[in-house]
Amino acid sequence: MVLNRALSLLVAVTLGSQVAAHGWVGSISIAGTTYQGPPLGTSGPPSIIRQVNTNSPVTSVSDPDLACGPNALEPAQDVANANPGDAIDVYWVSTAGAWFHDVGPMLTYLASCGSSSPCSQFDTSGAMWFKIQQVGRDAAGWAQADMNNGAPANLSLPSNLAAGNYIMRHEIIALQNGVSEGGAEFYASCSQLQVGGSGTGTPTAAELVKIPGAYSATDPGILVDVYSNPNAAYTFPGPPIAAFVSGGGAAPPPSNPPASGSPGSPPHPTTSPGQPMSPPGGSPASTSTGSRPSSTSCRLKRNVLNARSVPVAATSRRRWHRVLRDLPLFRK
Repeated sequence: MVLNRALSLLVAVTLGSQVAAHGWVGSISIAGTTYQGPPLGTSGPPSIIRQVNTNSPVTSVSDPDLACGPNALEPAQDVANANPGDAIDVYWVSTAGAWFHDVGPMLTYLASCGSSSPCSQFDTSGAMWFKIQQVGRDAAGWAQADMNNGAPANLSLPSNLAAGNYIMRHEIIALQNGVSEGGAEFYASCSQLQVGGSGTGTPTAAELVKIPGAYSATDPGILVDVYSNPNAAYTFPGPPIAAFVSGGGAAPPPSNPPASGSPGSPPHPTTSPGQPMSPPGGSPASTSTGSRPSSTSCRLKRNVLNARSVPVAATSRRRWHRVLRDLPLFRK
């Protein structure tokens, strides 16, 4: 009886943390101006960020919600003014506070809303997207893990981006369950921009993709075991970064990241427009390497563990996470 009660309590605590483990974009900063996101699934003040109605991930690469997040069908009311080269910080949050997962890439896409209407009137179901940024891992680990302590995801608009109306799609792919087909978790958020300036950079037709449509469930960057061989190269899903972005003028990083702790080495890759993960003179690369495995697949009860690891095998953690995720309680 005592054991049964203890197990029930453990499941209840774990289930509660699983809800908190999923997230959405709480705010975005563009060139120092902060724009608050709408509340999760409830009415709120106008925003530039399209509203999602649940913190749960999308798990099918053919789901229409892959474009902008769960049920983000309606445009946001506001549009942010931006300029080529503007620095952008994306603050992902969860019901527990900060972002929760720590393995997998982050990718950024743009789609033109056309020249005749603002993005507040644009239907993304017909959008054609091009990639402007992607970050994976380096010798220190996955860039996504930095957000566990409240840090934002960092990126910049291409320095030569043509003026116009754009939807910016920021995406996190959480891979703690990526070893099984359908196990990867996709979190996407769309924000509405009006870009000024005198840039002329645009993607080629071959660099444009539909979302859904850009990914396959068996892509090597989606169906992947990130734990058993943490030193293996990671292959980003989707198209390469648009060629005009890499012509932004900034020097690309070295093809092999510096060893962790070496002088001047950043804690994580910060690939931004003009800095694709590629060797000098090459096209945007599709791999990123690292030497540190993620210490947890989905940390259970952050305030209880308060540590970077749990004494459970990685495969067991993945199975436990998936069993809990599939319970009807979390299908909301």
